[in-house]
Amino acid sequence: MSVGTGSATGADDASRPPELRRDAPTGLGIDPDDLPEGLVVADEHGRVICFNAAAERITAVSAADALGRRLDKALPLEDLEGRRWWQLTDPYGGLAIRTRQPERNLLLPGAREVLVSARYVRDEPTGPVRRVVVCLRDTEARRRTERSHAELIATVAHELRSPLTSVKGFTATLLAKWERFTDDQKRLMLETVDADADRVTRLIAELLDISRIDSGRLEVRRQPVDIGAAVGRHIQAYVAAGQPADRFLLRVEQPLPDLWADPDKIDQVLGNLLENAVRHGEGTVTIEVRPAPSPREGEGHENAATSVTVSDEGPGIPEESMNRVFTRFWRGSKRGGTGLGLYIVKGIVEAHGGTITVGRAPAGGAEFRFTLPVAAPAYLAQ
Repeated sequence: MSVGTGSATGADDASRPPELRRDAPTGLGIDPDDLPEGLVVADEHGRVICFNAAAERITAVSAADALGRRLDKALPLEDLEGRRWWQLTDPYGGLAIRTRQPERNLLLPGAREVLVSARYVRDEPTGPVRRVVVCLRDTEARRRTERSHAELIATVAHELRSPLTSVKGFTATLLAKWERFTDDQKRLMLETVDADADRVTRLIAELLDISRIDSGRLEVRRQPVDIGAAVGRHIQAYVAAGQPADRFLLRVEQPLPDLWADPDKIDQVLGNLLENAVRHGEGTVTIEVRPAPSPREGEGHENAATSVTVSDEGPGIPEESMNRVFTRFWRGSKRGGTGLGLYIVKGIVEAHGGTITVGRAPAGGAEFRFTLPVAAPAYLAQ
């Protein structure tokens, strides 16, 4: 079995044995340099016969320097306690029943961290090792994930601390000095506690949604949804809470296709977009509901989807921020919020097979448009 090598020069290749040349076949018709992860292969003598381009990038070692060298010299790995990895694992002289090393964090010289896994190739189950195949992965992607989790934890801790401090303070005061307060004072403090409890509940719900979106477990329970009526209910709630009725303009283009979606999650999407328009925008908030082509490729029917556009007349979103609107922790202003709402909105819309975009409204404010495919159950389409 011959394997391809990493980025050696043509002149170097010409002087190498066939098994170490750049154009040596993989046996699978795959050039090792096309692999997205680092690949290092050592022969039965422990000498490197393959060192692909990704391995060069991850280790900062050139293929020309690695090829033909002993594996422990080409990859002088140490574990996090400073022990030499190849002496510790002894792939050629260790237990004959071993077939692999699971992935783990190891260090190259200069404290360069890499993720390493290995496979021991034998001609027979307990025979001598014929090849050691090493896979290398950069740790940067994992670091980004860890940073994102750390930011999420920090944000959650901050957002929880404020309402819980308020709840604790008011309840402790009421319990200690109940008789000293008037009924109006008690009512005010209890209303504050109630509002802060709602805030904690919303934050926990957001965290659960993020967990489900990130793991692909967000469930969509489809039912018939009257999207125009759903928007109308949200507008009525804002008017009842004190917003002027003439601040909202609802346009519904009939006839709309029958929409099958999760009504609770669509309410969540509408509530978030309208809250953003009311809180961060100015002037009239316009909501347009109309039939639209399906967002799915290959479904070109003219009325295969429903589109909802929410726009305002405020300052809008700066062009340089447009590509970050649907990421975690993005905040359009300093007017509160966790910065998680639009990330969740995008996850819900995409779980329905839809799309969502952001742009500038004709009046200059922000404009959000989401499109949901009709998605009628299969038994209704028959």
